[in-house]
Amino acid sequence: MKKLMIVFFVMAAIIPTMAQQKPHYTQYILNQYILNPALTGIENYTDIKLSHRQQWTGIDGAPVTTYFTVHTPLGKKDYKTTPTSFSMNGENPRGERYWEEYTAAEPHHGIGLQVINDKTGPLGMFSAYATYAYHLGLSPRTSIAAGFGAGFSRLSLQTDKLQFAVPVDPAVYTSGTIGKWKPDVSAGLYLYSADYFVGVSAQQIIPQKVDFVDNTVKQTGGRLVPHVFATAGYRFLLNEDFNVIPSVLVKYINPLPAQIDVNGKVQYRDFLWLGASYRMKYGFAGMVGLNISNTVHVGYSYDYSTTILNNYSHGTHELLLGFIIGNKYDDGCPRNVW
Repeated sequence: MKKLMIVFFVMAAIIPTMAQQKPHYTQYILNQYILNPALTGIENYTDIKLSHRQQWTGIDGAPVTTYFTVHTPLGKKDYKTTPTSFSMNGENPRGERYWEEYTAAEPHHGIGLQVINDKTGPLGMFSAYATYAYHLGLSPRTSIAAGFGAGFSRLSLQTDKLQFAVPVDPAVYTSGTIGKWKPDVSAGLYLYSADYFVGVSAQQIIPQKVDFVDNTVKQTGGRLVPHVFATAGYRFLLNEDFNVIPSVLVKYINPLPAQIDVNGKVQYRDFLWLGASYRMKYGFAGMVGLNISNTVHVGYSYDYSTTILNNYSHGTHELLLGFIIGNKYDDGCPRNVW
């Protein structure tokens, strides 16, 4: 019964026009690059992220999302130019002095790569994008970046996993997987400073019509539609050791109502952080993260749904693992994306 239910969820929620077709990420605040290509090369090092999300555990065929991202700056001049620019022993590297001396980014380029595999029941979406961004200082403490991503996506249907209680087109029962590669484009803008960030981006910009009939994926029927994301956040320095960062994510897919996530993150120095999130009309999430030796970041989140899905599932788990390469200035956490 659970498998049958999730199949209907899939066919009703992914193929039609009026549906969210891109994965949801609880820990997007730790890797906004997955939503906005304008963040490509925003830091002073190569940033690598791996994430695995197991949604609605306990339900057969529930969504499972795995991604890999990597991006790096090109020709960026680091802000730490003299020995006195480094923090002193015992001083919080993200304390008050650090933010007072924050300066906008020097003009530079960034390149990156995103690989995403999203699977829900018999449906799968594999995507790969190369990204580029250009960063420019607007004022002594504020920068803006514009970026885009270009690549391919493959929507596939594993027909031998379909189960229906009513007769359907015999084509869907053919054993195997049917699918089609298609071009895909994303674009975004990102404004950032010492105390705030504001971003807007669009994914799946090229609309596509897709229909699973006659053992092929034809360009008729259902549609893949653009998704628009807007993010904003502000950093409050509570004292020398703690800062609080409230943020919001607004997701819009025409003609659905906008989805809104409200988040809060409390960070202790550049070492440990705790967070919470509320997704309107869906539920809550708790998050925790740890920085290990200024090289590895680990984040975990658990989602609790307040919808009817909670009667069938055991919540949603998301694990994020980050690596920093070329961190010659020993940054403990991101400078521009906290």
